[in-house]
Amino acid sequence: MKSTLRDVVIIIAVVLLSTVMLYMPFATNTLEYLGYDHKGGMNTIIQNYDGLYYVVPAMSGYNPKAIEAIRLEFVLPLEYYAAHFPLYPLFIAFGALLLNPGHSMLAVTIFFSAALGVAFYFFLRRLQVTEHPLALSLVFLFLPRFFIIRSVGAPESLFLLAIVSSIYFFEKKHYLYAGLLGAAAAMTKSPGILLFVAYGLVFAEQLISGNSFKWKWVWITLIPVGLLSVFTLYFIQYNDFFAYFHTGGVVPMPYPFAAFNHTARWVDTVWLEDIVLYFFIYLYAVVKLASSKYRSIFYFSAIFFVSAIFVQHRDVSRYLLPIWPFAAVVYEKFLTSKPFRIVLIFLLPAIFLYAINFLQQNVIPVADWRPFI
Repeated sequence: MKSTLRDVVIIIAVVLLSTVMLYMPFATNTLEYLGYDHKGGMNTIIQNYDGLYYVVPAMSGYNPKAIEAIRLEFVLPLEYYAAHFPLYPLFIAFGALLLNPGHSMLAVTIFFSAALGVAFYFFLRRLQVTEHPLALSLVFLFLPRFFIIRSVGAPESLFLLAIVSSIYFFEKKHYLYAGLLGAAAAMTKSPGILLFVAYGLVFAEQLISGNSFKWKWVWITLIPVGLLSVFTLYFIQYNDFFAYFHTGGVVPMPYPFAAFNHTARWVDTVWLEDIVLYFFIYLYAVVKLASSKYRSIFYFSAIFFVSAIFVQHRDVSRYLLPIWPFAAVVYEKFLTSKPFRIVLIFLLPAIFLYAINFLQQNVIPVADWRPFI
């Protein structure tokens, strides 16, 4: 018990300390000492895509008149915010009762990042998939793209928390909790619905193997109910049940490996070798998971990977993040080995500098901050 509590405290402390260290050069306007010509303060963190696009629905509840009343500097179609699902903005709205919306957004992200780290730790321990749950949990937190995402305005920490927790309860046959958390995932980001497909395939596999239908399986239908509740909200506010598909902000998925097109709207570069590397890493993990006794992990990872290769966007590493917890399990012996930990410690400065460099450029242009105060 004491060792478990110690591990939880360490995970939370690492999340908080690493985030503070990332913020520090911005908060103190000392980036010039790192060789950067940039002075944006903490506003730079708040401005990172797509944080403020979640703050707007948090402040308006997706009501078009309320959005117009905010008098935003960036002009976007009112329906655009329907591309940003409501559960994360809901938590921002609650936090805004104590903080201004921008600071609430960061606080919510940090809270769910710490909660995810702890949940992943217990996921590893209770499913007994590694002998080093603390070490793997800490490595999990420092995948470079995820390090950025868990430090800015982004729903991924909440999304991954819902996914990991839902799959844990599913594997423990607590289908009500799996359904509720799956619904939370679907209300955070649209790919959360893939949990429903994955669970359905597990049940189909069991039926084919000769098992009988169990009524408690029905609880997983809460997942599409969660997605339908989002569309119902959009119908109430936008008078358009399918507003999500009419935003202009949904990333196209035209054909396999669609990211390798420099003329595409969200690609715009030929420097894409890292995407091939990500595909190798995650597809190998999926293949290894095919023999796992935890069938929901395999099916979810496989379905998510197949869907991700259709995404026509430069930031494929972000779109693949929901597979990262389970890929980390596949590579756990390598990721928890002493040589890897030595290399990771040596490269931590590079990860921080990568994040700082990225954060300076990945910003929504804002000059007038009055709407967010």
